Amino acid sequence: MRDRQFTFPDADGEAIFVYEWLPEEDVPVRGVVQIAHGMAETAARYERFAGVLTGAGYAVYANDHRGHGRTAGSPERFGVIGENGFQRMAEAMGQLTDLIRERFSDVPFYVFGHSMGSFLTQKYMYLFPGKVDGIVLSGTNGPQKLLGIGSALARRLVARKGEQHRSELLMRLTLGSYNRQFRPNRTPFDWLSRDEQEVDLFAADPDCGFAMTAGFWIDFFRGLQEIHDERNMRQIPVDMPVYLFSGELDPVGRRGKGVVELAGLYRELGLRHVTYKLYPQGRHEMLNEINRDAVMQDVLHWLDEQTARQNNGS
Repeated sequence: MRDRQFTFPDADGEAIFVYEWLPEEDVPVRGVVQIAHGMAETAARYERFAGVLTGAGYAVYANDHRGHGRTAGSPERFGVIGENGFQRMAEAMGQLTDLIRERFSDVPFYVFGHSMGSFLTQKYMYLFPGKVDGIVLSGTNGPQKLLGIGSALARRLVARKGEQHRSELLMRLTLGSYNRQFRPNRTPFDWLSRDEQEVDLFAADPDCGFAMTAGFWIDFFRGLQEIHDERNMRQIPVDMPVYLFSGELDPVGRRGKGVVELAGLYRELGLRHVTYKLYPQGRHEMLNEINRDAVMQDVLHWLDEQTARQNNGS
């Protein structure tokens, strides 16, 4: 696998940092996978997955979103996404797609979004209809209740302490609540995976697990409401293949219920190629679970099926 990094300016001039992983020079590129990472992590964590994909002939790109990783640049900027940041993150994904297309214009193109990245990808699906050939949503969820309550709390905190205030209360009410079903807890991140080594790697990574700002939460909750507005979802092309997968115990997807509901919602809207898979006993990060090799092969199998279908013109 060959790798390099580069940056590009988003609409506001923010330098978006990108990881590029390519097959070896003697392996023809048969498709592209663009990855959108999750909250409070970095795109660098997807290098192992990229190794599997590039070994099968896929070029892989993953950017650090605003407020994350090397796009943020320093811990003080972690969780700071700026005004209308959710929209800007999704728009930057579209910009990156266009940049990649300049190099790989004649092969199938897929977007893979995990967790927060899956919600950004859900926005991408109607913001840029027809731009790509397939969508993979990992650790995702459908329409959620109580978003208004969370947004009101975040707004009160912003009014009192400013947009860049890092609220432990909001973290406990959101990500912190996910760990409760896995008590007794060994770490604050047990909900991510049954693989203790992977959990410890996340906890020890200075680019992961940080508290998001109150301003981020306002924007994020608004984004979650927008992506499931029927008027937006109806912009998604009905022939767009969508694959959803999650751990059966993933609290983000309400232990599978949200994933099933979202798949059903897409089908009700007329999407003709929607499939999903729930992994028994799996938690949130299936790419880092104890059965990750099988999970990655399942994703690769889906990609290969779509690529063959594209190449056959069906």
